[in-house]
Amino acid sequence: MNSQAPHSASLGADLRALRKARGLTLTEIATRLERSVGWLSQVERDKSEPSISDLRQIAECLGVPMSMLFGQSAAPVNEQGYVVRAGSRRQMGSGEEGLMEELLSPDLTDDFEMVHSTFQPHSSMQTPADRPTQEVGYIISGRLNLIIGGNAFTVGPGDSFRIKHEPFQWANPYDEPAVAIWVIAPPVY
Repeated sequence: MNSQAPHSASLGADLRALRKARGLTLTEIATRLERSVGWLSQVERDKSEPSISDLRQIAECLGVPMSMLFGQSAAPVNEQGYVVRAGSRRQMGSGEEGLMEELLSPDLTDDFEMVHSTFQPHSSMQTPADRPTQEVGYIISGRLNLIIGGNAFTVGPGDSFRIKHEPFQWANPYDEPAVAIWVIAPPVY
């Protein structure tokens, strides 16, 4: 069995973007991992390939699901960093609350990330989120109940909404999935 993790050429750039979005230094993460700053720097520059165990610890330090650190399907060289094909999106999150997400952005190196979110019927966010981000969502299909900053809304196809560093929560009490495109700045995954 291969002990090395599969990764895209952008794994290091994604790790650096996630670390910086959380305001963490190389030294802080290296200390938590009990690794050298040099090793972590090499990982962020794609000069060293972390093992599965390393990725598990890095994901924990950054507060992201480990699956987020796995690369998307191999894309032609001329498409890497530009195009994400429908069958090559990176899955994010565990889906435990009934939310399935896929990264639409080629990687996490931009000032924002774009996510395709599917909210399963009769699902809801268990704990409100309050993160230091600006987020905009656009509903493609279905309906979604939102509480943003204490205000309740029901949004449907063609509706959009904004969350500006305030507590929010979602629920889909309906019989059909709700599908949304979500833009988040800075990237959180």
